[in-house]
Amino acid sequence: MQIYEELVARGLIAQVTDEKEIRDLVNQGKATFYIGFDPTADSLHVGHFMALCLMKRMQMAGNRPIALMGGGTGVIGDPSGRSDLRKMMTDETIQHNIDCFKKQISKFIDFSDGKALLVNNGDWLRQLNYLELLRDIAPHFSVNRMLAAECYKQRMEKGLTFLEFNYMILQAYDFYYLYQHYGCNMQFGGDDQWSNMLAGTELVRRKLGDDVYAMTINLLLNSEGKKMGKTASGAVWLDPNKTSPFDFYQYWRNVDDADVSKCLRMLTFLSLEEIAELEKLEGSQINKAKEVLAFELTKMVHGEEEAAKAQEGARALFSAGNAADMPTVTLTADDFTDGQIGILTLLVKADLAPSNAEARRNVQQGGVTFDGEKVTDPKTQISRDTFDAEGKVLKRGKKKFCKVIVED
Repeated sequence: MQIYEELVARGLIAQVTDEKEIRDLVNQGKATFYIGFDPTADSLHVGHFMALCLMKRMQMAGNRPIALMGGGTGVIGDPSGRSDLRKMMTDETIQHNIDCFKKQISKFIDFSDGKALLVNNGDWLRQLNYLELLRDIAPHFSVNRMLAAECYKQRMEKGLTFLEFNYMILQAYDFYYLYQHYGCNMQFGGDDQWSNMLAGTELVRRKLGDDVYAMTINLLLNSEGKKMGKTASGAVWLDPNKTSPFDFYQYWRNVDDADVSKCLRMLTFLSLEEIAELEKLEGSQINKAKEVLAFELTKMVHGEEEAAKAQEGARALFSAGNAADMPTVTLTADDFTDGQIGILTLLVKADLAPSNAEARRNVQQGGVTFDGEKVTDPKTQISRDTFDAEGKVLKRGKKKFCKVIVED
């Protein structure tokens, strides 16, 4: 099976402009394509995960990916799927976020020997002359068509700013620039980006008259796509300092039964034959498929060793409270004040809560237990003498836990 047919079989392709031409380019390894990443945070999250996996699949088939950092468009922010204006970021914050993105994308994409490129649209968008842009580019855009685009509809309800209205034009200009300077002949994105991508394709064709194409990929879980990457405590990040490998594993281990097959096909690199065997599992046996899914994706992001640790910890949680292989945090004498440590501090130290404020809410909502006992007072102090050589189990909710030991 060739790569285009495999993308179809995995349910990845939503819409394409010219199927035959795209199929030929992709299957022959002649596509130079880009996917954009606006640096709105200092880490990618699992909402970006499918794009990274797609780039990797395409590169493995001989095609050349361009990872486009939105150092220019990030100043505005994509209005797609938004009901409010994005928070403005400083240039320093944008650059810091781009630097973080580069490190994470390099885990998926091989940038050696020109096999892939990483570019920043701030390098050309910030140099644009506004009057020249209006004269050369703006005449190719119909305001009526732009207002009808799906990416603007939700923002129209609360008021679309002229700042955001420019986003489609700038994204289209990116494709125009990438084609001229890097030979980029294809753009990829989520199916919520279709209007923006069509605008870029049409701009290049009108200005240059060349063969360029657009392809969108199905958002994972389709209509449920907006939930992707979200948990009760926020986003699921690829940075292990923001979402631990164990929590990352647990996110995928706990997907709905109905979504396991979809996730296996779209995100893992298991063969379709292997996935077909996992799809035969029913009832409680589906948990085996969930374990495979969680392990494969955690291995891809955090490495096989961390994936194995996460799997062992998760299995320990489900085996009648056995804490032998649980994630572990080690406290030292410096963590105690007068031989005591507060429950809020302990939750943050154990990476079960991102802040004292969140830890306080967890305790007040009755979701925290220590050594099998529920903790309901945020002011609770735990004595160093409480900890024995085996350590004590700290839990937040039903599926987040950690073994706490004290260094002698």
